[in-house]
Amino acid sequence: MSSQDILKDASTLASYNVLLQVMFRVLTFLLNAFTLRFVSKELIGVVNVRLTLLYSTLVFLSREAFRRACLSGESGTTRSWRQVINLLWLTVPLGVLWGTLLACVWLWLLEVPDAQSVPYYSPAVVLFAFAGVQELLAEPLWVLAQAHMFVRLKVVAESLAMIAKCSITVVLVVFAPGWGLYIFSAAHLVYTGFLVLCYTVYFIRFLGSKGASRKSFPLHSVGDLLPRRVDGEPLVDWTLARLTWSFFKQSFLKQILTEGERYVMTFLNVLSFGDQGVYDIVNNLGSMVARFVFLPIEESFYIFFAKVLERGHGVKSQRQEDVAIAAEVLECLLKLVLVIGLIITVFGYAYSQLALDIYGGSLLSSGAGPSLLRCYSCYVLLLAVNGVTECFVFAAMSQEEVDKYNLVMLALSVSFLVLSYMLTWWAGGVGFILANCLNMGLRIFHSLMYIQRYFQFSEWKPLRGLLPSPFLLLALCISAVVTAASEAAFCCDSGWLLRMVHIGVGALCLLGVLVAILLTETRLIEFVRTQLLPRYRKKRT
Repeated sequence: MSSQDILKDASTLASYNVLLQVMFRVLTFLLNAFTLRFVSKELIGVVNVRLTLLYSTLVFLSREAFRRACLSGESGTTRSWRQVINLLWLTVPLGVLWGTLLACVWLWLLEVPDAQSVPYYSPAVVLFAFAGVQELLAEPLWVLAQAHMFVRLKVVAESLAMIAKCSITVVLVVFAPGWGLYIFSAAHLVYTGFLVLCYTVYFIRFLGSKGASRKSFPLHSVGDLLPRRVDGEPLVDWTLARLTWSFFKQSFLKQILTEGERYVMTFLNVLSFGDQGVYDIVNNLGSMVARFVFLPIEESFYIFFAKVLERGHGVKSQRQEDVAIAAEVLECLLKLVLVIGLIITVFGYAYSQLALDIYGGSLLSSGAGPSLLRCYSCYVLLLAVNGVTECFVFAAMSQEEVDKYNLVMLALSVSFLVLSYMLTWWAGGVGFILANCLNMGLRIFHSLMYIQRYFQFSEWKPLRGLLPSPFLLLALCISAVVTAASEAAFCCDSGWLLRMVHIGVGALCLLGVLVAILLTETRLIEFVRTQLLPRYRKKRT
């Protein structure tokens, strides 16, 4: 497959992933707004912080390293995929091991919530751990689908699972509110069960079909999806296994950085369960764009860079056509996420209080809520840049470089935990965001240095994507001043008429920024039009 074809497939995957994440975030957004009216903030804090942390830790440590290793490079032959499938099935026993260890910690070492305000905590811990192990049953199928760009399968499977989860939650919250944590445990089990069911049914129907033959799919029967040994061949590809081990050491540290504030809240008790609930709601609201735009782009273009570039090789030792495409894509991606991040930072500051007041009323818009969301708007800009730079770096690094980077991640993890603890005592929930900003800045700096060294002796300079046009910067500065003045004058205690005036001022400023982008960032517009919007590419083909 040529690099242009890989780029098209990765772009299609990114587009569908963005649409999928938009739907997820909107449904979760509406679900949280709904449940706020029926359950206590303490219950939300336990579910969204402690139990979700248990689940995310289990699945991340069990599968992330396998995903990154098995999606690196080409595995085009039946023999290689046989060994890849065997390796991927190790995620299930690894998940059982992690689930058992984590459940013991959550049940016996952590503070148990009050049974009156948060009932059925112990069974919920076991059920969330079981849901994580259940999801790992679909991991070999997920990797196969990603590697062969079955983008619609992921959209359909995760959409159905999310709709089922939301439906169960709404019904139980309304008709059985006394079930407490059983409500969210049942909904999560339904979600992971739907994922496994959808992937299993699809591959049972697909394998051996005419469509599989046309695609030259490397597996031919359902039995090929199960682990088995082939005579005369190693059970797994040991080179891939060693790369998985390197990524595993890194994933452990990355999980601490990604979920660091939840670990601090869970293990150090710096915030009450109610405050954790408010922080998590604000955090989810602030990270909506980061999750449904930046994360799908990072996941999809990691696959593109991993397939186009040769891991551990310099620019001069690779096909120059592939390197040129990778450099151009990296520059455009950097410009794209930078522009989106700047817009969120500028407008997020002036509209945080209004957004929280509409979403959760005085429960969120009073106190520290608006300050949290304003700080998070700035953090989103760093998240945007870091996601793209790290997806390139992780795809280009050799195994030895990945091992060295693990030491950097270790230092960042320790510094983050220390900073989180210190800044939280000083600034409350805002301290978590400040600590994240500092650590994210260090990660970006490391990635930029790697990219600079990677391309320093070549004609390509992809880091120019971090330099927006002066006209666009001027438009953003004017918008920041105007919207801040509008908030002081019209928002948010003077009725809906003045709120609408404030919204109208923001809409006009945003329109001006978009016009500036259209006039000055023509190369970025062309990249989005041709690579990230499937309908335009369909017209071209």
